[in-house]
Amino acid sequence: MENTELDLNLAETVVKKALAAGADEVEVLFSQGYESGVKLRKGKVDLLNEAQPKALSLRLYREKRAAVAYTSDFSKAALDDLVMRAMDMAVISDPDPAAGLPDPDDLAFQYNENLGIWDPAIGDIPTEVKVEMVRRCEDSAFAFDTRINNTGGTTFSTNLRQVGLVNSLGFAGTYKTSHCSFGLDAVVDDAEGKKQNGWWFTISNNFKEMKSPEEVGRIAAQRAINKIGGRKIKTSKMPIIWDPMVASDLLGTLAGSLSGDALERRSTFLIPFEGQKIGSDLVTLVDDPLRPGLRGTRPFDGEGVEVRRKNIFDKGVFQGFIFNSYTARKTSHKTTGNATGGIGSLPGVGVSNFYIEPGNVTQEEIIAGVEEGLFLTEMIGFGYNPVTGDFSRGAVGWWIENGKLAYPVAEINIAGNMKDMLSNITQVGNDLEFLFSISSPTIRIDNMTVSGL
Repeated sequence: MENTELDLNLAETVVKKALAAGADEVEVLFSQGYESGVKLRKGKVDLLNEAQPKALSLRLYREKRAAVAYTSDFSKAALDDLVMRAMDMAVISDPDPAAGLPDPDDLAFQYNENLGIWDPAIGDIPTEVKVEMVRRCEDSAFAFDTRINNTGGTTFSTNLRQVGLVNSLGFAGTYKTSHCSFGLDAVVDDAEGKKQNGWWFTISNNFKEMKSPEEVGRIAAQRAINKIGGRKIKTSKMPIIWDPMVASDLLGTLAGSLSGDALERRSTFLIPFEGQKIGSDLVTLVDDPLRPGLRGTRPFDGEGVEVRRKNIFDKGVFQGFIFNSYTARKTSHKTTGNATGGIGSLPGVGVSNFYIEPGNVTQEEIIAGVEEGLFLTEMIGFGYNPVTGDFSRGAVGWWIENGKLAYPVAEINIAGNMKDMLSNITQVGNDLEFLFSISSPTIRIDNMTVSGL
């Protein structure tokens, strides 16, 4: 990767060019890095790839008119053309009183660079090591059960990236982030000849913290085997125990309703409930961009704004929406440091490391407390109305009877309303693991509708 100081100097040069061309405010975001991928299927390598992507995005404002342009060519001629293209677009765009860079007082002129999100060793993993790891992973799945007869592929990927941001308000910041991952999609034929699959993976900012290939292969195989013989169940209301993966999916669905953009468009069911208790006492939802070593960790947001940990829900009380500087101005709020930067686009709004605070019970103890209910392990499709909070998804899992997993279930649908679901969370597990930027432990939600027979 190229020298950080030179990249910041290059970005500062583009800022000066845009100001000289007549822009009132300017921001330059750049990203450069290295990525690689390996895919193996049934012992044969299907894919080997490497790339060193780089891009520079220019965002400028002239008379409250916004424009964004980007390039992957860092030559002087290309950067001069970039500025001219952006200025031409600004002339024809509509003015917006809320448009502009953040308030200077909100910028992270000082930030923590040691957040545990950079492991240069990831870039030095030999190709033969990557191939060997995916081979061990696939071998483990096949060895787990003779019914595992195929895979959708075993993949290994690495990503190292440097992000930098410079603006005309004097902010200049950069950080490096890395992650590597591998995963397997195991395939099994059930008694009726239907194919069932089970996917599992490991991902980390640090190569040494990855799960073993053998463990990933075994779990993927077990998840496929667990789907064999899935039955339908009678339609009724019941408690649902959400496996951490599907609980994380649920939090991701909710996250879209928390943004200032959703508030500004009046497209979220949460508008009447700011400052009110709508979740159970167990619902403390945290957004923490400074938690070390995680996928959503960052020293500043996508506009260079200072970031901090915040409880979006605190013991069931909805504390408020999250904002970038634009949505904050549009709704008469202050930015919460939740801008998401993107090459070639205006900043969005999103969570960083978003999770529910774990409880003190195990998944096994939660299941043991259910007389009849569903242990949910997978959701299918998408069915969510953010305006009303109505939620409906296809589902796969296990029927719980007398506190034990009785048999797999399939071809069912689960439904509820997000507000009611938050209030009906009656148990939260202690098994929080940060696999993605949005993570959850096992949770129990009572009084949900399960449709089957």
